[in-house]
Amino acid sequence: MTIDGNPLRRLSLDQLRRRTSEKWRTYPPDVLPVFVAEMDAPLADPVVRAITDAVRLGDTGYPAGSAYAEALDGFARTRWGWKGVEPARTRVVADVMAGILEVLGVISEPGRAVVVSSPTYPPYYIYVRRTGRPVEEAPLGADGRLDPASLDAAFRRAGPGATYLLCNPQNPTATVHTAAELSELAALADRHGLRVVSDEIFAPLVLPGTTFVPYLSVPGASRGFAVLSATKGWNLAGLKAALVVAGPDAADDLAGIPEWVREGASHVGVIAHTAAFRDGGEWLDAVLAGIDENRRLLASLLATELPKVGYRPGESTYLAWLDCRELGLGDDPAAVFLERGRVAFVPGPTFGAGGAGHVRFNIGTSPEVVTEAVRRMAAALPG
Repeated sequence: MTIDGNPLRRLSLDQLRRRTSEKWRTYPPDVLPVFVAEMDAPLADPVVRAITDAVRLGDTGYPAGSAYAEALDGFARTRWGWKGVEPARTRVVADVMAGILEVLGVISEPGRAVVVSSPTYPPYYIYVRRTGRPVEEAPLGADGRLDPASLDAAFRRAGPGATYLLCNPQNPTATVHTAAELSELAALADRHGLRVVSDEIFAPLVLPGTTFVPYLSVPGASRGFAVLSATKGWNLAGLKAALVVAGPDAADDLAGIPEWVREGASHVGVIAHTAAFRDGGEWLDAVLAGIDENRRLLASLLATELPKVGYRPGESTYLAWLDCRELGLGDDPAAVFLERGRVAFVPGPTFGAGGAGHVRFNIGTSPEVVTEAVRRMAAALPG
């Protein structure tokens, strides 16, 4: 299969507005949506073929087998040099958050804290608290990276029996944690008696010049868990499926997650994700090149149109974390940009400590949409 150009340039705004997903139905048509994590690209051809073949065959029952885990294993070996995805130490689950909650249910008790490094993915706070577990924050450093002193203090507050929920790569800052950082994290967690669960949903979307390091690949991480999915890499959020992967010394805990949990995943979703990991690499590379182009475009546009907005181009994802505090728009600049500029971002305060005055911008779209979003931001400013 040959990819012709940038997949993010293939769909017009009129074509995108025919979609009925959250991104295109939350706001009125005059609002430009650059908020929720959906990409503006056609699906990869291998994924389309796999889904179409399954539907034509009527293969829409319950998921079974180990093809998903085997496809992820092949992808991890090729892309990351990691040989840690053994099908026997995996569980198919409905999605990454469902997998995280299943793992929490077998490694921690309700009432035990879950530590997160803020600012971070807003559902962590919502879902974890609904399980009866408090959330303890360990703020990232000023450079957006894991801060050992912050982690150590939060682990002390959380106490033995707590869990650390790692976002790897990090949402919203797009930071990719290094092997040294992850090894230090593993040592700290072991010292304080914490278990680590790593959300690696954005792992396929690491940009050129940076290497993704799976948490379970570093020394001291063998009692940890990772939860992975093709959802973000290939734009498959509506086709529910993910994999929980247990470290070598966590297999007994994995056994506590019942096999029937797999029935929460979509069988067609499993088929789509399997095709993505197995055959979607060329499409992924084309998308990564497009995201990298948009990352550089956004930096240039902001320097010219909004020089007071802070932006550190990330190493992964299609998420841009913008520091708008110098614009004087208060804690929630997204509300101002929506009202005055008719452009929708994710509000920074929802990401926890460190989120006030920021917005999250989804640049997994065409350069034209990125340009228009910045134009609308500038137009929203008073005076």
